[in-house]
Amino acid sequence: MTGWEAAHTLPGQPPLMLDFARIWQAAEKVVYSRSLAAVSTARTRLERSFDPEAVRELKACAERDMTVGGATLAAEAIRAGLVDEYHLVVSPVLVGGGKRALPTDARLPLELTGHRGFGNGVVHLRYRESTTW
Repeated sequence: MTGWEAAHTLPGQPPLMLDFARIWQAAEKVVYSRSLAAVSTARTRLERSFDPEAVRELKACAERDMTVGGATLAAEAIRAGLVDEYHLVVSPVLVGGGKRALPTDARLPLELTGHRGFGNGVVHLRYRESTTW
């Protein structure tokens, strides 16, 4: 993710990329890693293990939405009941293998709250936990 640190300095970046780079640079970030020696981006701290209660406290104090990146970390957050919305971007490409987008041991009733299709076949789906099964 260090590429976003300098994205605004690269020539010819489209406005959307520049907007995302600005948002990413301004965000407080937490990296969970047992193997990374240090972080190399501004406004970033390193945590060795995922602590659901610490994240719950961060979430309670957050003034903005929080995001989770990475299938392994997202699975832990889902299992801990920390995820309010699910945004899935489905691309019309079959590659086979890799990590699952959602954990296999979590069962949640989800309700579709929004969707958007793009000209290239990509679909953005937004879900939240449903109150009914």
